[in-house]
Amino acid sequence: MDRHVLEDFPVDWQEDQYVSRREFVKFLTLASGGMALSSVGLAAWAKVPRHRRSFESKLVGTIHEIPIKGWKQFSYPRKEDACILVRTGEHSVVAFSRRCTHLSCPVGWQKEENRLYCPCHNGAFSIEDGHVLQGPPARPLPKIELSIIDGTIYAMGITNESL
Repeated sequence: MDRHVLEDFPVDWQEDQYVSRREFVKFLTLASGGMALSSVGLAAWAKVPRHRRSFESKLVGTIHEIPIKGWKQFSYPRKEDACILVRTGEHSVVAFSRRCTHLSCPVGWQKEENRLYCPCHNGAFSIEDGHVLQGPPARPLPKIELSIIDGTIYAMGITNESL
């Protein structure tokens, strides 16, 4: 091989595959730092409050078909998204997603305790706003925004969405 070429590119081909400890630690530090920064970024993004999401309005039923302290299951916004509507008073109703925020088990209405209950891991949610009362769920239930027009109940959107 030409001596001039060796001086221009002085590569020791036998040690070309060798990675020094310093280079390896430098790579690990940069990779770990990148992962830590991305984790912090994702955690910060998860803490950003979710606002109301609007979907097409959907007829749920009439207020008079549900007895006071009674409940009804419906789907919103898609047919596979189960929700629960509870009539809390003469002219008042509330609705939430039936999917528990812990492991997505179905949530049911406990009339005696005046709460929504998840039997899978003993989780409970407030009927007023869906916040967690007990158990492992860390987030409130997504609330379905309702509108009542002449006794007819319409689902209008979702708040506290964790879906």
